[in-house]
Amino acid sequence: MLRDGLDRRAAFLALVCAVAAGPSPAATPTESLSPADSRDVARVVNYLQGLTTAESRFVQTDARGGRSEGTFYLQRPGKARFDYDPPSGLAIASDGRQVTVVDRRLKTIHVYPLGLTPLALFLARDIRLDRGVIVRQVTRSRDGFTVVAEDGRRKTRGQIALNFSAAPLALTGWTVTDARGAVVAVRLAGLARTEPRAAGFFRLRDPRSSRSLDAED
Repeated sequence: MLRDGLDRRAAFLALVCAVAAGPSPAATPTESLSPADSRDVARVVNYLQGLTTAESRFVQTDARGGRSEGTFYLQRPGKARFDYDPPSGLAIASDGRQVTVVDRRLKTIHVYPLGLTPLALFLARDIRLDRGVIVRQVTRSRDGFTVVAEDGRRKTRGQIALNFSAAPLALTGWTVTDARGAVVAVRLAGLARTEPRAAGFFRLRDPRSSRSLDAED
């Protein structure tokens, strides 16, 4: 059970922080997108820009085949939260500045600057896939398409593949591949728009105390 918990926590950290030790490799030139690819990327930008508050159930699968479920909350710009179902003690929240990972069972906390995580790619105030982001490819399936992107500034190592349904256009999940090749996939079970939540909802409490982990002003 302990090993399973550690594997799940490692997969969880890979989801939000696709980084590895050592220097970043130099960015390679992006291959030119086809006109159809460019149109789909433009649709994605417009869709994500208009996606402000939403929530969905999710299923996460890690590289070892481990499966976890929970609820995902989105409030752009900057805010997101993942609440994992019991018996998992995992939770993650972005308050617009930092991403906090809490394991209530192990009573641990990990905090990362939002800009160093793949979440920054679609939590930005102004989503731009033509500036600071390299779109590697657009692949299509019968029901939709996938946009594979990475941080062109190399602050975040690895790639994120955003999955969309075609009609209607909707975010259906994503896959993060870190610099070591470990893969964590998240599938959304219908992203529904909701009312805004208070800012405190996106700040997790320190499991070692009763105080909340507020970002510094």
